[in-house]
Amino acid sequence: MRIWLYGPPTDMRKSFDGLSALVKSQLDEDPADGQLFVFINRRRTQLKVLYFDRGGYCVWAKRLEQGQFHPQGQGNKQRLEWTELKLILEGIDLRSIRRFKRYKRPNEVRCAV
Repeated sequence: MRIWLYGPPTDMRKSFDGLSALVKSQLDEDPADGQLFVFINRRRTQLKVLYFDRGGYCVWAKRLEQGQFHPQGQGNKQRLEWTELKLILEGIDLRSIRRFKRYKRPNEVRCAV
């Protein structure tokens, strides 16, 4: 499963249609492709995840009562691993994480942290 982080701040009033339109126009991806698309607001206190289930679109949301989300990287589109998304949700700054070298298959694509 691919996970994409949309870099620019997102208006959290957007829901199914607005977020899927962002995916099509800005990320150039098909929102019904079974991938997860992560959006964060300007203050970095709210996060939404858009995905397509067998029957239709789903939106999962989280609003922090204190603190901010700390996604790493810049740009319009960034690929995340499941563990990176979990760290963002737990409030861990990805820039402070040190990864140790692990085996990976030659054809495996991996995001740098």
